[in-house]
Amino acid sequence: MGLEQLIADCKKNDARAQAEIYKLFSAKFFGVCLKYSANYAEAEDNLQDGFLIIFNKIEQFNFKGSFEGWAKRIMINNALQKFRGVRFLEIVNENIAEEETVEIDDDNVSLDYLIGIIQELPERYRLVFNLYVLDGYSHKEIAEMLDITTGTTKSNLARARMILKEKIDIHNGKKMPTAK
Repeated sequence: MGLEQLIADCKKNDARAQAEIYKLFSAKFFGVCLKYSANYAEAEDNLQDGFLIIFNKIEQFNFKGSFEGWAKRIMINNALQKFRGVRFLEIVNENIAEEETVEIDDDNVSLDYLIGIIQELPERYRLVFNLYVLDGYSHKEIAEMLDITTGTTKSNLARARMILKEKIDIHNGKKMPTAK
């Protein structure tokens, strides 16, 4: 059965079709939820809540664009919902260039290590980093999603990149850890 038929059946509240959609997309969407959750259990909760929202709003999907993209945006918005209204670090320098990057030498770093250190970022930095770098949202879109200024998104992204660079440099032996 094709995706279009599954979606049509989901619009009729067909539990079998919902289970099939869940089976098709749950692994990919769990990865999305992990990026925006503090831990594994929270990601599982966000996945389940996200699918409930998808099935409740599936009537609104009109086959313009991909279903996966539509559903992924719901998953991200659901995971970010708890951060709306949470105060993010306000920036000091409004002049951070959008294209400013920190060079990271990741040749000797495994994907597991990178995922681990991204997960260790403070929540506000991790959210902005994931939205901008991994999901391709603009600073304007991130600012709207999190109800913060674009300057704050740029600052949080720059700080996230600096933290990641320092951890990678320490991992690669290019820098000694700083005492806490």
